[in-house]
Amino acid sequence: MFKATLPVMFGYIPLGMAFGVLFSELGYHWLFACAMGVFIFAGAAQFLAVGLLANHAGLLEIFITIFLLNSRHIFYGISLLSSMKAKGWRRFYLIFGLTDETFSLLTSTQPPEGMDKTDYQLRVTLFNQSYWVLGCTLGGWLGTQISFSTAGIEFVLPALFMVLAIEQYRHLRQAAPFALALLIGVGVLLFISQDQMLLISILISVATLLLYKGGERWNPYRI
Repeated sequence: MFKATLPVMFGYIPLGMAFGVLFSELGYHWLFACAMGVFIFAGAAQFLAVGLLANHAGLLEIFITIFLLNSRHIFYGISLLSSMKAKGWRRFYLIFGLTDETFSLLTSTQPPEGMDKTDYQLRVTLFNQSYWVLGCTLGGWLGTQISFSTAGIEFVLPALFMVLAIEQYRHLRQAAPFALALLIGVGVLLFISQDQMLLISILISVATLLLYKGGERWNPYRI
């Protein structure tokens, strides 16, 4: 199980450190960077929060911006409803800890033989969050001790997504969904919006898949 989360660890720790360093530049105590990793646990949203706090954004503005950014998680949750059997606090924690990378692992890997699926989901989520919290804490502390350039470290996140996409392909062995996602993403980027590319691409992809599945279900010539 730890082996399955290694790609996330190599991405989350340096990326969390980058966030911690940026957050420390706002003048807050480094423990607040750790607290954000524990109680918020949203990588892109935490980076965005640094800019919003630096510009003294209001609570309503922060809420709307973060909600729009993280609205993609709604679609992740819907797709996991049938496989998420946890109840009580475990279910709430799985919902809270569902990130892009955790979703990718939960949908492309299987529990070790003899392990309950719910326990596997919980441990993967907990491992991933621990990597992020560790990175945020180290970065927040280092940012108060030394000064150094973080130029180029933002490449960690695209690299992590690429590794996870390859793992998804190895699991599905179907090129069509990945080709469709690439086509939609590039199309939105070139012809619709660069700022809202991710959200619009997800909406179009979901709509396309729903139309495809609906067409399969209601096809009168289907055998």
